Amino acid sequence: MLEGFVPWPGAFARRYRARGYWEDRPLGAVLTEALARHRHREALVFRDERVSFLELNRRIDRLARYLLDLEVRPLDRVVMQLPNWPAFVYLYFALVRVGAIPVMALPPHRQREIGHFLTFTEAVGYAVPGTFGRFNYPAMAVEMRQVAPTLRHVFVAGEPCPTGCIALDAIPEPRHTQADLEVHSTALDPMEPAVFQLSGGTTGLPKIIPRTHNDYVFNSKGFAPIHGMDASIVLLVVLPIAHNFALASPGIQGCLFNGGRVVLSDSPRAEAAFPLIERERITHLELVPALLIQWLHDPTLLRHDVSSVRVINTGGQKLQPEVKRLARQRFPNAIVQEVFGMAEGLLCCPRLDDPEEVLIETVGRPMCPDDEVRLVDDDEQDVPEGAIGELIVRGPYTLRGYYKAADYNATAFTADGFYKTGDLMRWHRSGNLIVEGRKKDLINRGGEKISAEEVENLILGHAAVKNVACVAVPDPVLGERMCACVVPQPGARLALDDLCAYLLQQGIAKFKLPERLEIFDDLPLVPGFNKVAKKVLRELLAQKAQAQAR
Repeated sequence: MLEGFVPWPGAFARRYRARGYWEDRPLGAVLTEALARHRHREALVFRDERVSFLELNRRIDRLARYLLDLEVRPLDRVVMQLPNWPAFVYLYFALVRVGAIPVMALPPHRQREIGHFLTFTEAVGYAVPGTFGRFNYPAMAVEMRQVAPTLRHVFVAGEPCPTGCIALDAIPEPRHTQADLEVHSTALDPMEPAVFQLSGGTTGLPKIIPRTHNDYVFNSKGFAPIHGMDASIVLLVVLPIAHNFALASPGIQGCLFNGGRVVLSDSPRAEAAFPLIERERITHLELVPALLIQWLHDPTLLRHDVSSVRVINTGGQKLQPEVKRLARQRFPNAIVQEVFGMAEGLLCCPRLDDPEEVLIETVGRPMCPDDEVRLVDDDEQDVPEGAIGELIVRGPYTLRGYYKAADYNATAFTADGFYKTGDLMRWHRSGNLIVEGRKKDLINRGGEKISAEEVENLILGHAAVKNVACVAVPDPVLGERMCACVVPQPGARLALDDLCAYLLQQGIAKFKLPERLEIFDDLPLVPGFNKVAKKVLRELLAQKAQAQAR
C-alpha cells in the first residue's frame, strides 16, 4: 500500500465489495473493456480530429507501452498540466493503464503550485503543453527540474518541445509488446490510488486527494445513469478536464464507459462553444454557474440551434433558481440538473424525473444508498430536522484521508471516519439537500476554490503590508470575488495593480489574485480572540458597496 494513503477499514471494504460498488478491477482495464465494446463508434472529437473507440484504445495502449519503456511503474506520480486536448485523454488513461498516478494540476497553476505538487508527491514525470495561451509552459517545466529531484521525465504536447523533453506527439515505437502491457496491468491492485485530485483546501496549498481504482470506477459508473448517459449522448467538455467534475463526475469517464462521444474544447467562450453545440448535436453540458450565466446572456446564443441539448449539469457553486428558469427558456429541450459534489467523493443531484420544485430548489440527494450523510452542529451532534448543519459523509467513494496529511486528517475526519466537508446544508421537505453556505475559509470564484490563507500568507511578504485578511465579496456572475483587506505599514501606500504584480512574481495562479483592495487602519477582531472577524469585514464591505450604489 502506498505510504501516506489511508485505506478504508476492512469491514467497510467488505461491505462495499459485497454490494457491488467495487469491481476489484483496475480503472484502465474497465476503460479498455468499454473501448473494445464500442470500437466501431466515434469516441473523441477535437477541432477537425475525429477518433474512434478502436483508435482511441490503440493510442492509449501504445503510449502505455512507451511508459513501460521509460520505466514508469505502478504508483509512480506524474503531474499533468494539459489543456482540453486529446493528448490529455491519451496520457491520463495510459498512466492509469500502467498503474502510475496522474496528479491533476490545472493550466493556470504556476511555479509555486507546480513546485509543491512535484516535490510533495515525489513525481517522476510532468506533462505540459508546448504552446497554450501566452505562458511558456516548457520553460517552467525545465525550471522545475531544479526544484524536484525525483523528476525524470518532462512530457510536452505540441511545439516547442525543448531538448531533453519527450514529445507526446512523436513517441517512438515502444519496445514493450501488447502482451507485456496486459501482464503488467493484471497485476495492479484496485485498492491502491489511481488518481490524485486536488482539494480546494483552506489551509494554504491544495491537499492531495487519493482516488482508488475501485472508488473512481464506481464514481463514474454509478453517477452516469443518473444523468441519462448512454451510447447516444454527446458530451461537450469546456471546463478543465483535470477537474473531478469534467473528468469523472460523470465527465469523460462516464461518457466513454457508456459508449458516448466526447467533444473537447480548449476554450469555454461562447463563440467557440455555441457552434460546437450546433454542429456536433451536443446532448450534455457540464458547466459552472458563472459560465452558464455568461452563455445565457450572450446575444449570439439565440442565433444557434441548441435544441439537441438534453441535460445541463452545473456544479462548483450554488445555482440560483432564476438562472435555472432562464436556462430552461434558452435551452428549450434541456433539464437543468444541479450537481453538488467534491473531489473528495460525495456526489449529489436531483434525478431527471424529479418534480420541478426539487430540480429548481435543491441539489438533490446522494448517488449511492451507502452514502452516509449527516448534518451536524459544532459538537458533531445531528441538528434537528429542518435546521442548518455541517455536512459530514462517509461512503464507498469518499476518501478516508488526504495523502500524507496525518495531522490535518485528525481534524478533517470524525473519529468514526466521516469526512467533515465544511459545507452548511439543510434538508428540503422532499428529502433532498439545500446548500446554505460553508464553514471553511474559501473563496468560490466561479467554481474555483481559493484558499484565503494561502493568498494572505503571500501578501504578508509585501514590504508595504502590515496585516491582511482576504474575504469573499458577492458577484452576480462568478458568485464571489476576492477582496484583500490590507493594513499598510506606517507611511506606505499600496495599489491593487502593484499588489497583483507582486503576487504574480511569487508564482501564483492568476485566478487567485484579489480583484478588490480595501485599506484599513486596523482589522476587526473576534472578541476575546486574536483572530480577524471576517464576518464583520464582509458586513463592512457590503455597507460600503450599498453606500456607493446610492
